Amino acid sequence: MNNIIFFFIVRLQPSMLEVQLDEVEASSNVGDLESSVLDEILSVESGSKPGLDGTSDDGGRQKKEAWAVSGGNEGIADHFHELVPDMALDFPFELDTFQKEAIYYLEKGDSVFVAAHTSAGKTVVAEYAFALASKHCTRAVYTAPIKTISNQKYRDFCGKFDVGLLTGDVSLRPEASCLIMTTEILRSMLYKGADIIRDIEWVIFDEVHYVNDVERGVVWEEVIIMLPRHINIVLLSATVPNTIEFADWIGRTKQKQIRVTGTTKRPVPLEHCIFYSGELYKICESETFLPQGLKTAKDVHKKKNLSTGGGGSGTYSGPPSAAHDGARAQRRENPGRGKQNKYSGSQKVGNFYGTGGGNQNSSGSQSNWGSRRSEASLWLLLINKLSKKSLLPVVIFCFSKNRCDISADKMTGIDLTSSSEKHEIHVFCERAFSRLKGSDRNLPQVIRVQSLLRRGIGVHHAGLLPIVKEVVEMLFCRGVVKVLFSTETFAMGVNAPARTVVFDSLRKFDGREFRQLLPGEYTQMAGRAGRRGLDKIGTVVVMCRDEIPDERDLKHVIVGSATRLASQFRLTYIMILHLLRVEELKVEDMLKRSFAEFHAQKKLPEKQQLLMRKLAQPTKTIECIKGEPTIEEYYDMYTEAEQHSNQILETVMQSSAAQQFLTLGRVVVVKSQSVQDHLIGVVVKAPSASSKQYIVLVLKPHLPSTLQTPSESGNLQDKKSGAFPEGHFILPKAKRALEDDYYTSTTSRKASGTINIKLPYHGAAAGVSYEVRGIDNKEFLCICIHKIKIDPVGLLEDANNAAYSKTVQQLLELKSKGHKYPPALDPLKDLKLKDMTLVETYYKWNSLLQKMADNKCHECVKLEEHIKLAKELKRHKEEVNALRFQMSDEALQQMPDFQGRIDVLQEIGCIDADLVVQIKGRVACEMNSGEELICTECLFENQLDDLEPEEAVALMSALVFQQKNTSEPSLTPKLSQAKQRLYNTAIRLGELQAQFKLQISPEEYAQDNLKFGLVEVVYEWAKGTPFADICELTDVPEGLIVRTIVRLDETCREFRNAAAIMGNSALHKKMEAASNAIKRDIVFAASLYITGL
Repeated sequence: MNNIIFFFIVRLQPSMLEVQLDEVEASSNVGDLESSVLDEILSVESGSKPGLDGTSDDGGRQKKEAWAVSGGNEGIADHFHELVPDMALDFPFELDTFQKEAIYYLEKGDSVFVAAHTSAGKTVVAEYAFALASKHCTRAVYTAPIKTISNQKYRDFCGKFDVGLLTGDVSLRPEASCLIMTTEILRSMLYKGADIIRDIEWVIFDEVHYVNDVERGVVWEEVIIMLPRHINIVLLSATVPNTIEFADWIGRTKQKQIRVTGTTKRPVPLEHCIFYSGELYKICESETFLPQGLKTAKDVHKKKNLSTGGGGSGTYSGPPSAAHDGARAQRRENPGRGKQNKYSGSQKVGNFYGTGGGNQNSSGSQSNWGSRRSEASLWLLLINKLSKKSLLPVVIFCFSKNRCDISADKMTGIDLTSSSEKHEIHVFCERAFSRLKGSDRNLPQVIRVQSLLRRGIGVHHAGLLPIVKEVVEMLFCRGVVKVLFSTETFAMGVNAPARTVVFDSLRKFDGREFRQLLPGEYTQMAGRAGRRGLDKIGTVVVMCRDEIPDERDLKHVIVGSATRLASQFRLTYIMILHLLRVEELKVEDMLKRSFAEFHAQKKLPEKQQLLMRKLAQPTKTIECIKGEPTIEEYYDMYTEAEQHSNQILETVMQSSAAQQFLTLGRVVVVKSQSVQDHLIGVVVKAPSASSKQYIVLVLKPHLPSTLQTPSESGNLQDKKSGAFPEGHFILPKAKRALEDDYYTSTTSRKASGTINIKLPYHGAAAGVSYEVRGIDNKEFLCICIHKIKIDPVGLLEDANNAAYSKTVQQLLELKSKGHKYPPALDPLKDLKLKDMTLVETYYKWNSLLQKMADNKCHECVKLEEHIKLAKELKRHKEEVNALRFQMSDEALQQMPDFQGRIDVLQEIGCIDADLVVQIKGRVACEMNSGEELICTECLFENQLDDLEPEEAVALMSALVFQQKNTSEPSLTPKLSQAKQRLYNTAIRLGELQAQFKLQISPEEYAQDNLKFGLVEVVYEWAKGTPFADICELTDVPEGLIVRTIVRLDETCREFRNAAAIMGNSALHKKMEAASNAIKRDIVFAASLYITGL
C-alpha cells in the first residue's frame, strides 16, 4: 500500500441540466400512478372534482384549504330565520352568531367544526344535530373523551331526546335514536361493522382538542378515518391555533367540505389577578396584559422582603413543597400501607410538609409549624377576600389529589353555608348515599366529604369514589358548595362554571416531569370562571406565596397561544389485526390518512406532476471515445472517495498533531477556490495573538481551466505519474522520500513579526505566478513531508524579489521530482492517528485511488466534461427515485414500525405468512382493556388454568391498574408464582419486539403494562371482603380502586369472548364466576346522572 496520502477532492460545480439515465423508463405507468395517488390514497374518484364555486379544478386537484371552509358566513345571522324557517329544535334564548351559522350548515347537511371557549355554548350545536336526526328518523352519536361527560350528557339530553348510553360498563337503551358513548365504543363498532353504523346521520365529537392526548388521542384519528362517507361530522373544540389545518385534514380524509365556525369571544369576559400578601392585583383584562398591576405587586414584595430582613430571593416555584407534591402526584406521602395514609385531616397536616416542605424561600428562622400555619392562614385570607368581594363560588385548582385533600382539611375554622343550605346538603347526601349498604355509607371518605360539604367546602379528584364525586359535582352546580378544591379533571369533565377560579400554582407534574402550565391548559381551567347570565365578569386568581412570577411567564400562560392540535397517531397490534380482517381499509391506508401524514399526502398530486415532467425529459447519454463507457462506475468511486477524503480531512487537519507540523517552511497543499488544481504552497507565518490565520505562499496555476494535453511545462500534468487529471485525484506512486532533507528557516536578520505587504500579495517568479495570503487551517488539504528554507523577513517585511524567487524555485523542484505534489505526512505514523474507524477510512480511500487509476476513464481528455455529466445523470436518477419513494407506502413515517409489528405477529402466530389473521389474532382483537399481546399469550399459555376465579381476576388486575408507585401487596405463594410467570411472559414479548427493531425496552414494556399494586386488594374483594377492609390493604385511593375493578369487569367480558373463540368452556365459566365475584356493592353503584335522585 502506498503510504502517500492527499486529503483533497475537487468538487465539480453543479449543473442546472435536467437529464435522464437510459435505464429510467418513461413508460412506468404514469397514468396508474396518478390514479393510485388520487383514488386509493385520498379516495378520490377519477376525473375532476367540483371546486367550491361549482367549477372544476384542473386535473381534479382542489385548491389549497378547499376542504376546510371558513368565512363566507356574512348575512347568515342577520337572515337566519328566513334561511332556517322551520327549525328542528327551538331554543328559549337568542342564539349567538356562530351558533346560527353552525345550525344553518347542519340544515344544509354539511359537516361543521365549531371552535369556541369553555361555556360559549357549543353544546347547542350538538343538540341541534340530535334534533335533526330525530326529525329525519335517522340516528346520531355523541362521543365524549371520558365516561363522566358521557353520563352528564345523558342526564342533560334525557328530557329532550330519545337517548341511549353506551360506555364500557353501562348499556342503556342501545336502540335509541340518539346515542351517547365514549370514543372507544364507537371505534369498536366501526371495527366490527356494527349494523347501527348504516343508520347514523351525525357523529358529534366533543372536546376534540383531546386528540392531543398522548395515550388516547389516536382513537379520535382512527374513528374519523374509519367513519363511512355518508355520515356527517360535528366537531366541538376549544379554540386552537390550527383549526383550519385540522378541518382540512378531516375534509380531505372524508372527501367532504368542513364548515369552520366559532368565536374567540368569551360569553363572560375574564379578569386575571395575582393574590399576594392579602391583596388582589389585576394583571390582565380583556385579553390584554396589564404590567402596572404586576409592578405594584412586585413593589409590595420588595418592600416586604426589605422589612423582614431578606429571604424570598429564589424563583417562583408554586406552593410550598410543590415539587414534592408533583413528583408524587400519583401516590400518597408515606409509602406505608393502610388507610391512615389516605387522609390527611387537620391532625395530619404535618404529613404534607414532612420533607423539603415549608416555606422554602422564607427566612431561615421560620419553622415548619410557622409554614403550615401561614399556609392555612393564606387560604382563609383568600376566601375571606373573595367572600367580601362577592366572588364566590370559587374553584381552586391544585395539581395533585393529595394537595386538594390537605388544603380542604385546613379550612377548619370556616363555615360558608346558611342553615337552609345545610339542610339542602344534608337531604341530598342522605338520598344519594341511601343506595349504599350500611358499611359503605360509613366509609371514612364518605363521612369526611359530607362533613366538608356541610360547611360549603368540596374536593374533586380521581381518588374520590365515583358516587362521592358526583354528589360534589351536583351540589356545586346547585350553588351550595362555595369553595371547591379540584384537580384539572374538573375543567375537562364537569359543566359547572363558578364565579372565580384560583390557581394554587402555575406548575404541575404531568406524569413525566414537573413543568409550567401550558397556555391551553390554563385557558381550559380559567374558562370555568364566569357564569353566563349570572356574572358580568369572571375572575381568575393566581396564588403567590413568597415569590411573584416573572412577567414573561405570566404573559405566556395567560395570553399565550394554545397548543396546536397535533397527531398522536401510533400503530398498535390490535389496530393492525382489525385492519387485516377487513377488506375496506388496509393498514397502509390508515397510515396515509392519519393527521401525521396529512401534509405529505396533500402534496402527492404535486409530486406526481413533477415526476411526470422529469420522466418526460429527453434522454442524454455520455459518448465515450474509448468504447463502452465506464464513467458511471468511475463517478461512483469518485463520490465515495470524496466522502472519505472529507472525513479524513476534517479529523486530521483539526488534530493537535497536525497543528504541530504547520510551522515555518512546511510545504502544504491548499484548497483551490476554482475548479482547477489545488495549490502547492509553503507556510511563511504561523498564527499569532493578533491573527488566527496562517500566512502561506502558494503557486498559482497558469493553465486555463479546460483540460489540456500533457506537455513539458512544470505546471502541467505529468502523464507518467499516472496521477489524476487536473482538478481531480492524483494517484500517489512514489514512496516516502526519506532521503529528502528537512530545513529550518534562516533569516539575515531576526523577523519582527510585522507584515509590510498588502494581503493577498500577487507576483511572479521563475515563470510562475504566486500569491501570499492568509488561510484558515480548514483550507489545508495536505501537509507534506518536506520543509524548505524560507526568508520570512524578505517575504513579508521587505517584499524581496530574490526571496520570492528562491522560495518558488524550491517548490517547483519538489513538483518536478515525478510527483504532482510532494508526498504527504502519514496520518498513522506521523500524525499519530488513533481512531480505528478513521484508519479504516484512510485505507479505503487509498484503495479507491488505486482503482480509479486503473480505470480507462482516468486519463481521458474528456474526463472533466464526463464527470459533470455523470453527476447530473446521477442526481436526476436520485430525484426520480426519491419522488417515487415519497409517493410509495415505504415513505410513510411509521412504515418501519409497521413492518416490525407484522414480524412480531407472525412470530407469535397471530397471523400467517400471507397476513391472514389466525385464531390467536382473533383472540387478540378482543383485548381492549389490557395490552393485547400479554393478554393473548397469557390465555394461550393457560396461565389462568390452575387459578381459582378469585385468583385469576386478581392477577388480571395487573393488566388494567395504572398507578405506578404503590405499597407492595402481600400475596399468597400461588399468586406470587402466577405474578412471576406473567411478568416473564411480558419480558419475553418485550425482547421479541426489540429483536424486530421496535423501539422497546423489555423491562420498561413489562413494567408499563403490568402493575401488580392491587392484586391483593382485588383478591380480597373477590372473596367477599367489605370495601372498608380492602382499603386498609393499600395506599391507593378509593376512587382508583373502584375504577380498576370496574375496568376489570370489562376485561372479564373480553376474556369470556376470547374463551368462546378458543373453544375453552372452562375458561368461559371461570371468567363468568370472576365477574360475578367482583360486581357488588359500592364498586358498581349506579351513576346518579343515570338513575337520578
